[in-house]
Amino acid sequence: MTDDKIKKLGAMVRRARKEQGLTQEQLAATTGVGLRFIRELEQGKESCHIGKALRVVSMLGIDVVAGGETL
Repeated sequence: MTDDKIKKLGAMVRRARKEQGLTQEQLAATTGVGLRFIRELEQGKESCHIGKALRVVSMLGIDVVAGGETL
């Protein structure tokens, strides 16, 4: 992924979280990941774990499409 795509994913997560009225702490607790992970994901940090990221976006109802297939 390019830096731009990672930052877009982070912005999507932040936007969806706020639209759902969740704090970063609530999202972390709901998805079983750490608060630091949520913060780094929203900031577009490149080293975020894809499995955890997919768990978070799935909980927020964000569809991720890769190669024409929804993950």
